[in-house]
Amino acid sequence: MTPSRVEAGSGYRYYSETQIETARVIARLRELEFSVADVREILSNHSDDADIIERLRSQRAVIKERMKKDSDIAGLLDQIIVHETEATQTMNQTNYAVEEKSVEPCLIASVRMKGAYSECGKGFAKIGRRMGRFINGKPILLQHDTEYKENDADFEACMPIKKGQSNEEITVKELPGGRALSLMHLGPYEEIGRSYEKIMKHAKTQSLSYHLPTREIYHKGPGMIFKGNPKKYLTEIVFLISDDVS
Repeated sequence: MTPSRVEAGSGYRYYSETQIETARVIARLRELEFSVADVREILSNHSDDADIIERLRSQRAVIKERMKKDSDIAGLLDQIIVHETEATQTMNQTNYAVEEKSVEPCLIASVRMKGAYSECGKGFAKIGRRMGRFINGKPILLQHDTEYKENDADFEACMPIKKGQSNEEITVKELPGGRALSLMHLGPYEEIGRSYEKIMKHAKTQSLSYHLPTREIYHKGPGMIFKGNPKKYLTEIVFLISDDVS
């Protein structure tokens, strides 16, 4: 606003009472996050709240949409923080030895695939797009082969979910639980073979048979922001077992 007068020397600016009222309206509109251009247009053409009802509704819609985006971002930040905190705790607490544990059944969304294991990310991406808000656990890879295959592996990319329905690409089913052998592998995926040898040797020594599919649970891998250090990737190998010698 142009002041009604400016005092010589001090440079103090003086405004009339009507200008003070205009300043109050400007401040209020700016509090409601109208742009300077919007404020100028409103002041030029309106003088009552009732005149700008549609402008207020439009502004409310903009604010609500921004709030939704902010809420989604906050949820994503929470997800990253929780995941990385849990991974760090698991890394610090594990002794990297074969352990026997009880595995609870869980509902999963899965994509059955054939090819190189490195292609599993495509399956996880499909599940993420379809089931994103229902996902409530770490990525799991089910391996249906009795031995390692380079380019023709049979596997399922899976994510635990709270609820969901199957479609033409994704199968929703219960992943059974039971008695299991577990081993944490710390390091790149390319070196996981030595951990498989360790857990299979343990099963043989203890006369335990294991069932397909075997599982890999990804406690820490490439992050949502950084790829991270493969030396710090943490993968849990899980074999469901029985006492019967295979």
